[in-house]
Amino acid sequence: MASGGNASSGGTVGSGGSVATGGASRAGGENGSGGTTTIGAGGETSGTIGTGGALAGAGGGSGGRGGTVGPVGSGGQVGGRGGTGGQLGTGGQVGTGGGGGTVGPVGSGGLVGGQVGTGGQVGGRGGTGGRGGTGGRGGSAGSSGAGGATSSGGASGTACPSPALAPGNTAHTIQSGGTSRSYQLHIPSGYTGKTAVPLLVDFHPHGSTGTAWQNDSPYPKVTDPDGVVIAFPSAVGDWDVGPCCADGVDDVGFARALVKEVEGLACIDAKRVYAAGFSMGGGMTNYVACHAADVFAAFAPAAFDLLQEIMADCKPTRPITVVSYRGTADPYVPYEGGLSDLVKPINFLGAVNTMKKWAELNGCTGSAAEEGSGCQGYAAAQCPDGVEVVLCTKQGGGHEAANASLTWPMIKRHALP
Repeated sequence: MASGGNASSGGTVGSGGSVATGGASRAGGENGSGGTTTIGAGGETSGTIGTGGALAGAGGGSGGRGGTVGPVGSGGQVGGRGGTGGQLGTGGQVGTGGGGGTVGPVGSGGLVGGQVGTGGQVGGRGGTGGRGGTGGRGGSAGSSGAGGATSSGGASGTACPSPALAPGNTAHTIQSGGTSRSYQLHIPSGYTGKTAVPLLVDFHPHGSTGTAWQNDSPYPKVTDPDGVVIAFPSAVGDWDVGPCCADGVDDVGFARALVKEVEGLACIDAKRVYAAGFSMGGGMTNYVACHAADVFAAFAPAAFDLLQEIMADCKPTRPITVVSYRGTADPYVPYEGGLSDLVKPINFLGAVNTMKKWAELNGCTGSAAEEGSGCQGYAAAQCPDGVEVVLCTKQGGGHEAANASLTWPMIKRHALP
């Protein structure tokens, strides 16, 4: 028998489900009595599935009984473009409960593509549709069929701009709020423009620029292996982090405009846009967390806490993940909080109280727990929507940028709902 596995009346098919007279085919539902299935070379299915067989996906309702399942067309590979993919007979319906979710692997390799008969389509962005049966090897995976098409290599629903940007660092200028604003765009070496990737907006510290910060930021060497595009925006004077430090420039509006522009230049997963920053850039990270939770999936401020001056207006539109990084010996932003003249007299909540305030704003329950590596916080099980609030502390650390090897793995596991 070819690599698709043996098939006979009552025999096993490939590595998983058995096809027996009236027997169960595991996650793929039941094959009705009288039907035999022969798996050809490369995973093609020939023959017919007998009268009365109902097919029910793991995520959907049971298929209609009594329908005659038509023959699988010649060349109809599981996962390929070839063939008709099989017609589902009258009355038979592939379960409708799964909402057309992502279909798992068939056997050890074939993706299910195309339309599945008359009943429902396989694909879309719905809930997870479970594994598509455990029959023999499905041959080469091929392209998704008409029903579950995914855009050119990107995340479902993401249209990747063409041509693809070349790897490297480039300068860009946009108009925001009637002001010309600049930023540097970092494209990692592995970027192809065919797969949607995360975007990190990394805000520079006081007295710096996006151009300078792209050389000093701890993130590129950690995020490049994940294919992350990074934008390094430049402030006008300094970041507007609230009433204490406003200079008449709408930096939240600039951050929103920046994300929108980069999404038009590179293949970005809009649900995986993150914000990070150091010092005043950390203050800007906290501020966009208060006012742009609809754009950014998670936040990683360093060497800056929440300010008493911004709390009255800090009302995130959803629960958010915040991972802060702080040094206990910071001479500019006191770890315990209090009055500081970092830029002008401002009142910091302190590192621990900032963590507790984010937990309160999110509606997290219980108490912070130690997580190792100097980190403590509120786990996903304690907070709505599975968000996290974490404080990573460097004992004896000063006013310094984040340890990206700690903060990035935490924020990257979150996405916008």
